[in-house]
Amino acid sequence: MTRQQILENVYLTYIPSEKFKTSFLSAQLAAPLRRETAGQNALLVNVLSRGTARCPDLTALGRELDLLYGANLEPTVRKKGECQLFGFVASCIDERCLSGEEGLLEKLTDLLGETLCSPALEDGILRGDYVSSERENLADLIRSTINDKRSYAARRLIEEMCREEPYGTGRMGSAPDVESISREELDRRYRGLLPRARLELFYCGRADRERVAGSFRRAFAALPREGQPEPTPTIRRPAPPACRIVTETMDVTQGKLCMGFRTDCPDVPANMLMNAMFGGGSSSKLFLNVREKLSLCYYAGSAYHRLKGLVTVSSGIDPRQYDRAVEEITAQLEALRRGVWAEEELENAKRYLVSALRSTEDSASALEDFLMGQAAAGCEETLPELAEAVAAVTGDRVAEAAAALRPDTIYFLRGREDRP
Repeated sequence: MTRQQILENVYLTYIPSEKFKTSFLSAQLAAPLRRETAGQNALLVNVLSRGTARCPDLTALGRELDLLYGANLEPTVRKKGECQLFGFVASCIDERCLSGEEGLLEKLTDLLGETLCSPALEDGILRGDYVSSERENLADLIRSTINDKRSYAARRLIEEMCREEPYGTGRMGSAPDVESISREELDRRYRGLLPRARLELFYCGRADRERVAGSFRRAFAALPREGQPEPTPTIRRPAPPACRIVTETMDVTQGKLCMGFRTDCPDVPANMLMNAMFGGGSSSKLFLNVREKLSLCYYAGSAYHRLKGLVTVSSGIDPRQYDRAVEEITAQLEALRRGVWAEEELENAKRYLVSALRSTEDSASALEDFLMGQAAAGCEETLPELAEAVAAVTGDRVAEAAAALRPDTIYFLRGREDRP
């Protein structure tokens, strides 16, 4: 793997691989995550995906992709720490799988460049009909997230924990903010953003590195460039003196209990392994004890937000079991703090986590997602290096990582007639 600057404020991560019969490409703009611009950025890529100056609508774009042997091109919007990544991923069959076909890579990179740099316009600005329809689609999509109560509760916990921090902003912004974006405002955002946002490019496949770099240089040669923004620093704050409790009511029969913790422990591999033992898999304490043994939860798991230094617990409970569930989840964390576990628990968590890290390299899209997050945050370790570091973590380091967790917020979604 190599990462190099190929144009001003444009970086290419190149992964040579013989595993896949396709080439996987990505072009992502990186900008600070902000409440006032998150919705604009998300809407922008959806509008850009509707057409280019050369292929001004979806029919023309689809025809162009068909000519590239069914190549794929999709918009993406992601949140990595307090950085928002938005752009496009693309894939096409490797030329060596075709007879006599040449230049497929170059044609696809050219189309990527057009999609970002040469959009379909009307009267010199972004097309009004595209902005209008995509604005409605995006607002509807954001609102629809409430239908999945499990994901909704996990998102609401982050919003409450980080309500005064950029991390509390959703990756697509909010529906009211999106609905207020005008065509002229979005066009100004596009023209102000394009010269200043860092562009992260990615390639995974069999093509030679110099050929890939040359293809991207040509495709983005017309990209306006101003300044050299650094990776967006992620703000880390201490937990409040007292844990906040936020309760929300809806027409639900199953309560959603989410608990958030903050850590100042800098030992990332130990934090990852601690989270795996706490609630990161089917051999974790939350799954085996709180869910299986005590039957207090319909589901229970935890997630480590590495770039932000958070650990969050997500569970579904009978609202009448609220107090016991909070007590037992806290007890499992306390057991980790005191080093109370069987050696088998530690080894199972290591095997699970190391396997998950290594299997990421078996998917070009998963590998791209990991490395884009690394680039956005300015992190440099590779997946093999991270897997090796996790394998070397001792039990004492796990206990220290658990001891560094401090409760921040409890979010509970309950039915209108329920009482915790």
